[in-house]
Amino acid sequence: MKVILLEDVKSLGKKGDIVDVSDGYAKNFLLTRKKGVEANSKNMNDLKLKKANDEKVAAQNLQDAKDTAEGLSDKTVVLKLKAGEGGKTFGSVSNKEIAEAAKEQFGLDIDKKKIVISEPIKSLGTYEVTVKLHASVTGKLKVKVEEA
Repeated sequence: MKVILLEDVKSLGKKGDIVDVSDGYAKNFLLTRKKGVEANSKNMNDLKLKKANDEKVAAQNLQDAKDTAEGLSDKTVVLKLKAGEGGKTFGSVSNKEIAEAAKEQFGLDIDKKKIVISEPIKSLGTYEVTVKLHASVTGKLKVKVEEA
């Protein structure tokens, strides 16, 4: 029996794959546990439409990420911190602080987990941090640390 998998099944296939399994395995395991549906013409057409829609959404997300990356390159986020002698700050700048400042200053909604700081920012000055916007798109954001 041919079955379209609705989720990943160990040692059988990934979501969206069409697999050929025994009738008993399909009826007693895959279909009853909603891990797959029978591969009839209606379900095959639904799968084709869903894949086309997923590709369209993925392309739109990639384009949005590219547009955001271009917009980030000319923006500078300003953070004000207390500093001691020689421009050393008390503590370091975190991803969360950068994300909050970007939202407050420019309205950019950047997830703090997507901001990559190569080395801790512990002194005053201007730094460049990497923002992972998509699996294949990264942007650069300037962070300026000033004394409060």
